[in-house]
Amino acid sequence: MIKQKVLWAGLVACGLVSPLAQATNGYFAIGYGQKSIGMGGVGIALPQDALAAAANPAGMVMIGDRVDFGLEWFRPTRSSDITGNGVPGVTGSYDGNATHDFFIPEFGYNKMINDTMSLGVSVFGNGGMNTDYSSNPFGVYAKMGGVNNPGAAGVNLAQLFVSPTWSMKLNPTNAIGVSLNLAYQQFSAKGLYAFGQISNSPSTLTNNGTDSSTGAGARIGWTGQVTPMVTLGATYQTKTAMGKLSNYNGLFAGQGGFDIPSNYGVGMAIKAAPATTLAFDVERIMYSDVGSVTNPLVFPPTGPSTMLGGNSGSGFGWQDMTVYKLGVSQVISPTLTLRAGYNHNNQQIPTTQTFFNILAPGVVQDHATLGATWILPNKSELTVSYMHAFTKTINGTNSIPAGFGGGNANLTMYEDSIGIAYGW
Repeated sequence: MIKQKVLWAGLVACGLVSPLAQATNGYFAIGYGQKSIGMGGVGIALPQDALAAAANPAGMVMIGDRVDFGLEWFRPTRSSDITGNGVPGVTGSYDGNATHDFFIPEFGYNKMINDTMSLGVSVFGNGGMNTDYSSNPFGVYAKMGGVNNPGAAGVNLAQLFVSPTWSMKLNPTNAIGVSLNLAYQQFSAKGLYAFGQISNSPSTLTNNGTDSSTGAGARIGWTGQVTPMVTLGATYQTKTAMGKLSNYNGLFAGQGGFDIPSNYGVGMAIKAAPATTLAFDVERIMYSDVGSVTNPLVFPPTGPSTMLGGNSGSGFGWQDMTVYKLGVSQVISPTLTLRAGYNHNNQQIPTTQTFFNILAPGVVQDHATLGATWILPNKSELTVSYMHAFTKTINGTNSIPAGFGGGNANLTMYEDSIGIAYGW
């Protein structure tokens, strides 16, 4: 009964405090759970807490009975520069940090139903993207189109996963698992009147408040200890089909479509010494699954289907992403474990697509992380993590269409986060 109350309290807490953040591998988080984040986001072959299902559901049966709560303070810093533009008043620097502090909750619960099987749930933020420009980079264009007061510009995307998970040991060294990914997302946009000329529905392009949608998908996984020192893992998550964001069917391709892309990965954990563990993951995120994300900006449109909101409507032009994660943990004493990690991705935003990505400048590629866990006198755990995403600038190449005055948009971002979790 007590554990049921803990489970529902965790679900309610995470549901009420929806994650609102600019994630770091595009709009995916580098990892899930503060232990994973402290090791660069690894987790496919190294389950460490009840958030393990977010990386590989097979890991849940390896952690036993467990409850974890966590909270991450996330602070992205993003800005854009427009250079060489022919429209008076557009060239300049723009700060997208009018909103800059975000708090991301996490929760996990796992219960062994016998010696070889477990049921659990992981609740986490898949990621998001947020910009808030007090000085609207597109404001001059809007005024030229007759909008006298376009106001601030920006977008906010928040996604939350609730993942009930079943996992099973096939034998003492191999396990499989499956999660049902129940997803909820919110989105809002403001100040985008300048793009009304290329929208199928200008009335549902911008400034329509916060819209939401739900959807479902699945993740499967395997983990196996192939030698006494080496454990391998593999996982695949289906595309999560989401309902339409109808308040913004004049912005997103397919009349408001914004699904969550599929992704897959492999991992390895090595027990390099009795107190030392190394782990390495490779993840592939298929942004090309989602037209609103992968379609390039088309100006002028070649027809209704390529206008914003059309079946092949303009999007952010993102490419698929490969992520490399490396982490190490060192047991210092029976009550203290230290962690460090590194996380790198290929750049998903082409230099020709930086203009629309002023709204979503998720350009960071390299992240360094640190973490630690203390075992408390009551045998519970307190874990902390720190992440820094190094400053990255993408300079545009002929990225602003001639119809918007030409020139280039240059995008810059860096990020920091501090997380804390309590588990037992």
